Amino acid sequence: MSFWTDKHILLTGGAGFLGSSIVRELRARGALQENITIPRSHNCDLRLLSNCEKVVSDVDIVIHLAAKVGGIGYNLSHPGELFYDNCIMGIQLMEAARLAGVKKFVAVGTVCAYPKFTRVPFSEADLWDGYPEETNAPYGLAKKMLLVQAQAYRRQYCFNAIYLLPVNLYGPGDNFDPESSHVIPALIRKFVEARESNAPTVEVWGTGSASREFLYVDDAARGIVLASERYDGDEPVNLGSGMEISIRDLVTCIADITGFSGEIVWDTSKPDGQPRRNLDVSRARDWFSFEAQVSFEEGLRETIAWYEGTVL
Repeated sequence: MSFWTDKHILLTGGAGFLGSSIVRELRARGALQENITIPRSHNCDLRLLSNCEKVVSDVDIVIHLAAKVGGIGYNLSHPGELFYDNCIMGIQLMEAARLAGVKKFVAVGTVCAYPKFTRVPFSEADLWDGYPEETNAPYGLAKKMLLVQAQAYRRQYCFNAIYLLPVNLYGPGDNFDPESSHVIPALIRKFVEARESNAPTVEVWGTGSASREFLYVDDAARGIVLASERYDGDEPVNLGSGMEISIRDLVTCIADITGFSGEIVWDTSKPDGQPRRNLDVSRARDWFSFEAQVSFEEGLRETIAWYEGTVL
């Protein structure tokens, strides 16, 4: 608890889905609310170096979450923005933090950085063994550059920067906008709306054969805070639950929990994305004692209940 009481923390993206959970975790572990700085994009655009320089002043630890993100459709239609915005924010913020004497920089990357055909379970040692899945490669590579920067800065400047690779997150408070949401909130919204309107069918992208691993947002927050506190190495670390579920089984599960009884139609002309995602989570367990605690079904039910309570 005492580790956080005197720390001044910059939490980019702190008002968002994951960031809000990290704030709660930091507070639970002794951080003072007045010592947590959360820049907002409407008045602090981190694509501008001058803003990066301002926010890192008098900061002990930077946890960099801020990102432009979206599902497969959003990635297909905004590849340039996703590459530029994510790359420039992270690179400039880490450089500003180094120059300001920040003691530790926590770069939160993405599972999209892994090669398209990575051996399962994904080991951090395989991170460079191929090109990412094409639909989200610009985003994945932009975030992956922060690993290169972190390792280079450690070697040349002895700058304490760590890099974490969280798998797909979900939970209450997620983004349910159909234009930019990820697979779980997008499916929840589709099935709830279909149930409420008595729609006979729900259309889902792909074949359903791809698989994904999911991590409940509060578990992810705990993992990031534990790493911020306990891990000071140069190697990337996966954050995941160690589970794997096919998209077909995920769709069936969400349909059952939401009470949709109509037909599920698969649009096989749309991409599946990366064939499989399942992480080796042994580094996080061994190096800073992180393991997921929320079961997938429990987390999914809580997420659906939160969404229904918000919109119905």
